[in-house]
Amino acid sequence: QATRGSVKPFVNFNAKQDAELLRKAMKGIGTDEDTVLMLLTSRSNDQRQEIKAAYKKAFGKDLEKDLRSELGGKLEDLIVALMSPPTIYDSNELHKAIKGAGTEDKVLIEILASRTCDEIKDIIKAYKKEHGGKLEKDIMGDTSGHYQKMLVILLQAKREEGVDESRVEKDAKELFAAGEQKVGTDEEKFINILGNRSAEHLRKVFDAYKKIAGCDIEESLTDECTGNLEALLLALVKCAKSVPGYFAESLRESMRRAGTDDKTLIRLMVSRSEQDMLDIRAAYKKKYGESLYCTIQEDTDGDYQKALLYLCGGND
Repeated sequence: QATRGSVKPFVNFNAKQDAELLRKAMKGIGTDEDTVLMLLTSRSNDQRQEIKAAYKKAFGKDLEKDLRSELGGKLEDLIVALMSPPTIYDSNELHKAIKGAGTEDKVLIEILASRTCDEIKDIIKAYKKEHGGKLEKDIMGDTSGHYQKMLVILLQAKREEGVDESRVEKDAKELFAAGEQKVGTDEEKFINILGNRSAEHLRKVFDAYKKIAGCDIEESLTDECTGNLEALLLALVKCAKSVPGYFAESLRESMRRAGTDDKTLIRLMVSRSEQDMLDIRAAYKKKYGESLYCTIQEDTDGDYQKALLYLCGGND
């Protein structure tokens, strides 16, 4: 499968050799951070798993634990995040988002709105294996109302495929009638249509909607809904239009506000590095007139910055 990631499998890969290089970089006084971050950002996730196994075999130690004890701060968070298989990483991020005091809804929204049905099914399995619980049950315990219903629909991972031409106009009219046309909002309609139709079908519905309503669906959602439901529905609309576009916007928000939201920045850079980082970079440049690389450079520093720039993979 052709990938649009910035991180590709390393060509002359040798897990044993990499494990030895990492050990050497961490042994003795001080850590050679450069070696650690250059090596791990230029290997694919599968290769990092092999390095982990080779490290344990050669030294009888857990690589992740050693990395944690040698590195600190944001660099540690980033490097440790790179060491988890993607599905396990997603399930851990969701678990952290639910389990803490209060719920980090931003994380639930970002992951569940953007992942494919197959990815969501895998995340549910990984969550059960890693955390012994049912993701759906845990999310239901922490959320409520229409927002909860929408999340539950997404967790079913049964989004339709293809375009049903006969239904495009009808869906657009139903959305219009459910929002702009009535006093109060019929959220169920929004939830059902945005949660179950394919992205390509929804793009046609949005075009038809604009003709009927005279405005973009995003504008209507912002007028009609509030809070987490609004945030989730907007994320779904953006992802239906363009997943890389959605992530470009999320990256912009994580940096260009007062103070950098490093947790989000790390999660986005790590989880998209082997998926669609090249497309995200193109969408970012087009939308903001500057490269993602330059924004990261301006917003971060030190070894942490270096590692993020490696994951970004180039300046546009």
